[in-house]
Amino acid sequence: MRHVTVPALPLGERDLRVLHVSDLHLTPTQHRKIAWVRSLAELEPDLVIDTGDNLAHREALGPLLHALEPLLEQAPGAFVMGSNDYYAPKPKNPARYLWTRSGPRTTSTPNLPAAELAAAMTSAGWADLTNRRDAVVVDGRRIAFAGVDDPHLGLDEFPAPQPDDGALLRLGVTHAPYTRVLDQMHADGADAIIAGHTHGGQLCVPFYGALVTNCDIDRRRAKGLHGWPGARPDSVDGEDSAWLHVSAGAGTSPYAPVRFACRPEATLITFTAG
Repeated sequence: MRHVTVPALPLGERDLRVLHVSDLHLTPTQHRKIAWVRSLAELEPDLVIDTGDNLAHREALGPLLHALEPLLEQAPGAFVMGSNDYYAPKPKNPARYLWTRSGPRTTSTPNLPAAELAAAMTSAGWADLTNRRDAVVVDGRRIAFAGVDDPHLGLDEFPAPQPDDGALLRLGVTHAPYTRVLDQMHADGADAIIAGHTHGGQLCVPFYGALVTNCDIDRRRAKGLHGWPGARPDSVDGEDSAWLHVSAGAGTSPYAPVRFACRPEATLITFTAG
């Protein structure tokens, strides 16, 4: 578990605790991971944000919903999909990530149950942010969202602008933190942007960090809390930036089940008064 504090609320506001889960890449036999995800409900978050790539097997929907069950029942939430909610992973040379970013898949018909997953989450009251806006009321406070479908597959279509609705907090949510999407969310007035996809580099070099990000974001922002497009908003040069949190995620492709110097994670983001 990672814990970060984001001073983005108006003065006098009480804290808002947001659990960010991403890139579970779950298979039916990953019982320890399932138990760990279920245990996250003990944190008692005010809100859950899931930034996609939940599945890694065609039979993983039932185990995934079992893993998420305590969170779905306990807290309001919001979600977007990643490529591995639509398409099952395939065997490939993992070294290809060192010299190229994988582009949109050529498979025309998704072979993972993304629609069923979305239906289960929305039936629990979670907001589907697939190229749309929505809002969630958390303890009487309105949180506004603008989300996109997976930019890694080229499915992102940023939702049309809406008048200011007086929300306490405005969040942009995307699976993959491609710079075009981050720029749109920043221009839209997001206080913070929440993303996953990078696996934090997955294979990292101590004292150097991620070798790749599998998108066009810089390696320095491969995981953790940063600012976008510049420095963190709480720094001298970050006045015009939004907060950006990129999760290193909690899983890997079953065909490349190795992480080095980059532990799997979920993050409890505490939004506090700035």
